[in-house]
Amino acid sequence: MEEQDLRRHIAAAKRVVVKIGTSSLVDADFSVSQDKIDAIVDAVEARMSAGSDVIVVSSGAIAAGMAPLGLSARPRDLATKQAAAAVGQVHLAQSWGRSFARYGRTVGQVLLTQADAGQRERARNAQRTIDKLRQLGTVPIVNENDTVATTEMRFGDNDRLSAIVSTLVSADALYLLSDVDGLYDRNPSDPGARLITEVRSGKDLEDVAAGDGGELGTGGMAAKVSAARLAARGGVPVLLTSASEIARALDAADTGTVFHTRPASKLSAWKFWALYAADAEGVLRLDEGAVRAVTRGGTSLLAVGITAVEGDFHAGDIVEILGPDSAPVGRGEVAYDAAELATMLGKNTRDLEPHQRRAVVHADYLSNYATRL
Repeated sequence: MEEQDLRRHIAAAKRVVVKIGTSSLVDADFSVSQDKIDAIVDAVEARMSAGSDVIVVSSGAIAAGMAPLGLSARPRDLATKQAAAAVGQVHLAQSWGRSFARYGRTVGQVLLTQADAGQRERARNAQRTIDKLRQLGTVPIVNENDTVATTEMRFGDNDRLSAIVSTLVSADALYLLSDVDGLYDRNPSDPGARLITEVRSGKDLEDVAAGDGGELGTGGMAAKVSAARLAARGGVPVLLTSASEIARALDAADTGTVFHTRPASKLSAWKFWALYAADAEGVLRLDEGAVRAVTRGGTSLLAVGITAVEGDFHAGDIVEILGPDSAPVGRGEVAYDAAELATMLGKNTRDLEPHQRRAVVHADYLSNYATRL
């Protein structure tokens, strides 16, 4: 697909996710900016009036709680972050609600942690909730639940959260909006910085230097690029630009940087979830022959190629699959408990008990990293 065709596709997408960065929602004193939110909602309403369903992924909870709590700098310790988020979520939700109420629309807040996406049934529950909100004419406002999320439970940033939400709800496009109008090959303030208008694969990023987050947010350009490639891996095209360009982005999509999907290597919804969202309950270590077999695709993992088992997992759990040098190979749904699998390691199928002769991880439930963008 040519760049202009992709932009037209994004502009006409029926179901879209719009992610807004922290700096685009708060003022310099860390208070929630109603003017900024109103401008965003005006553009979202125009897109919804044109026939699209819009799901908003909103950052800013911790920053929004700083001014009410009298904090002058972003907190560093977990307890204060959680307290700021608890206060900030209220202010953010009220601001979103007031803004959409101007158009007679109701909002619903959906707070998620990595644990919610990591467990298949909880992920389905989140999907059903978002879908029902949409069916009821309510605008879902999604954010990471920073009031309870620990380091181990975090998505890492709301850019990644928006990519996972996009695949979860089968979105037709994802908008990543922050304070930068697109992806540049270096810091956009540097003389000669070049805007990259489209990304088809990792080759387009070989000479790109993307930075980390700023004073208020946690997801810098590097996080946005990673999230965009993640969404594209799941079959969702992405437009990355600044929140100040939201009206133009949601109308004609003729601004910023677009990320193409690669249909030939698109993951199924289950494999995307297993690879990028699921909680891994254990580890399987493979020999070189098994790594070559499973990374070719379409090959099930057999006991003969497994050299070690780690963790106390059960049949049906998701496990991480590593090579002999501990390099990540992929993930899959294991068919045996850890204790039973430990007795099968390195054995040919013919040497196993009859009830142990099925694949350890069937090809249909094995997702490998070999075809990542």
